Amino acid sequence: MRRNYFFTGILSIIPIAITYFIISKLFTLFSNPGKQIVTYLFPGISIPYIDMIVGFMLTILSIYVIGLIVSNVLGRKFYKFFESILNRIPLVNYIYNTIKQITETLTASQQHAFKKVVFIEYPKADIWTIALVTGESKDKKGNEYYQVFVPTTPNPTSGFMLYINQENIKDTNLSVDEGLKIVISGGMLAPERNDI
Repeated sequence: MRRNYFFTGILSIIPIAITYFIISKLFTLFSNPGKQIVTYLFPGISIPYIDMIVGFMLTILSIYVIGLIVSNVLGRKFYKFFESILNRIPLVNYIYNTIKQITETLTASQQHAFKKVVFIEYPKADIWTIALVTGESKDKKGNEYYQVFVPTTPNPTSGFMLYINQENIKDTNLSVDEGLKIVISGGMLAPERNDI
């Protein structure tokens, strides 16, 4: 029984510890560039953590300015040129493109590229798969179809595009973000009731 308490305690602490670790590492990562500037401009600063906080704010402001620059025509051309250099470097191009695909997929989901989450019988009858609706169409007889994207686990940037008759799908109450979480986690974050 005491052993169960110990493991329960460990399982309770792990998510908090990992969350703290990630947030603190991200804060340090974003603070360091700006912190160097603050330290250079004000070498005698002695208020605890003020250099980190100001550095963090400077870094966030810099990221905003970079986004502003990349959004215009000249900045976009420079960004494309920088990407072309990265794509010529072995291993670096694989890592960069993988991360870029994942971020673009998550961004696209927020922009409603995926209309809703549904269940389809795939790859055969009585086997249900999560699919993301990307559009609608009709065949020559006027039957209504969904274009659906079936993402693979755990990388949702790859998968299959299928045409499914709308009569052969089951709607879900899942949001797009919830559907992607289930796919990425391999079903570990799926709700107890699946509504199939």
